Amino acid sequence: MSGKIGVDVVARAIEADAGEALPDLRQALKEAQAGEGRVTTPEQILVRQAREKSGLTQAAFAERIDTPVATLRDWEQGRFAPPGAVACLMRLIVNHPELSGELAAS
Repeated sequence: MSGKIGVDVVARAIEADAGEALPDLRQALKEAQAGEGRVTTPEQILVRQAREKSGLTQAAFAERIDTPVATLRDWEQGRFAPPGAVACLMRLIVNHPELSGELAAS
């Protein structure tokens, strides 16, 4: 195996830590090992950073930016990219987290 830890070894460790069997884990690990795993986009990172800098949960941040929480999750998980205006708002919040509080006041 040329110095790599096997997928089964990693899967067993993760499942032991989780305390349960994770049915799709081995397939996901194989895909990641083959370079076929999920790609993280700059937009995902931006949305997560903005929310984290605001100190809010997904539900609270979604309410603050007047967006359904499911949409925020889609953006954070890379299923959809946020529209341009939202990306602009996220950049502002990353650079000026206090603006998040201003949104609540309006």
